[in-house]
Amino acid sequence: MEKRQELTSRAKRIEARLAAVFSPDFLSVVDESHLHAGHMGASDAGETHFFVEIASAMFTGKSRVDAQRLVNEALDEEFKSGLHALRMKTRTS
Repeated sequence: MEKRQELTSRAKRIEARLAAVFSPDFLSVVDESHLHAGHMGASDAGETHFFVEIASAMFTGKSRVDAQRLVNEALDEEFKSGLHALRMKTRTS
């Protein structure tokens, strides 16, 4: 059984928000902040850089850019409160 990364507070909020908005068939939220230590936008406290992989029927008929735009819009409050970068992979269910 694969050990799941312990989610941070921001990761939990991201996961909850994306689950509520997109009802995904698959969702993974990984805090990659440690990979960006010392870079612009990085915080010593972490929780600034994330990778999200999400599969949702809501992306059907949408371009990759449009699907990613929807995710960014859903996480607007997180960006306003310190989320600096979001790497993502979106796909249809």
